[in-house]
Amino acid sequence: MTQRGRAGARPTNRRSGGGRGNQAAPETQAPTAPRIDLVAARARVRAVIEPVIATAGYDLEEVNLSRAGRRHVVRVLVDADGGISLDDVAVVSREISNALDAAEEAGGEVLAGEYQLEVGSPGIDRPLTLPRHWRRNVSRLVTVTVAGKSVTGRVTSADDNGIVLDGDRPVAFADLGPGKVQIEFKRLDEAVFPDDEDDEDDDDLEDDDDEDDENGEGEDK
Repeated sequence: MTQRGRAGARPTNRRSGGGRGNQAAPETQAPTAPRIDLVAARARVRAVIEPVIATAGYDLEEVNLSRAGRRHVVRVLVDADGGISLDDVAVVSREISNALDAAEEAGGEVLAGEYQLEVGSPGIDRPLTLPRHWRRNVSRLVTVTVAGKSVTGRVTSADDNGIVLDGDRPVAFADLGPGKVQIEFKRLDEAVFPDDEDDEDDDDLEDDDDEDDENGEGEDK
């Protein structure tokens, strides 16, 4: 979800003072975003939007800030235990935008100019680093570093202390490195195809025909 923030003062390329004769006009340069400390600005953005996101019932997972031409781009990732829909993203995006605009108008100088806000939810490739990440991925197959060794297993439970892999291997968070969810494809020998069901129906019809023949039914009289 992309939102445009309020526009601050834009730099101009006009020069004051006259000149003699027909002088070539100076090249017009594309306006650029004000030079600000991105690390400090990111911290200011987080301080403004995190309470808003928490009040809406979501978790702030990540904030990224970059420059793009005349504006800054603010990328925000939010999530929740039950997941987050596109409608939810749209609502929280408006709340974040309103909070940033209000902070700027109050003289907070959060971003010092125009910005573009992009709000979304983490993808499946997001590293699992916090207890809530693991809790939201119970039953999934993951690869994780345990005590310095790479291990692949299924998360069968998770709490504030650690996780259980494959039903019988408890691992404390202190011993876990970042985890990564593995994409699984259904095995062909477990899949059910429509043709299989049709074949079963055909078998039933053949059995019925055999029974009719045995009972003498179905013969011309």
